[in-house]
Amino acid sequence: MKIALSTTVDASVPETITRTRAALADQGFGVLTEIDMAATLKTKIDVDMEEYVILGACNPPMAHRAVSAEKQIGLLLPCNVVVRADTGRPGTSIVEAMNPELMVTVVDDNPELAAVADEVTARLQAAIDAL
Repeated sequence: MKIALSTTVDASVPETITRTRAALADQGFGVLTEIDMAATLKTKIDVDMEEYVILGACNPPMAHRAVSAEKQIGLLLPCNVVVRADTGRPGTSIVEAMNPELMVTVVDDNPELAAVADEVTARLQAAIDAL
């Protein structure tokens, strides 16, 4: 199983973040958190790295269904979406979303959670495909 759903976008990281937020919104996701890893690592440990931003995306009805099916699944929420510079191709960005199907692999057989994971996967894939 793949850890991520991903695509490459011919745009800068800031432009790709804007497009990613819009694509997520179209699928019912809001962005609860935004972590600029490059800035954080530079500030905290004086390390330089490529542009790398983590968006914490949440679809409230899906999150509610997931937590109702498995209380501990909140440990894996929100769905992280990474937008990072493609260091091999200047001017392009890579977008990667956590594969929701991974949620199902960390709990015992739970058909309710599997159904949620399937729907969230479809929605995240649609957002990625829209980029």
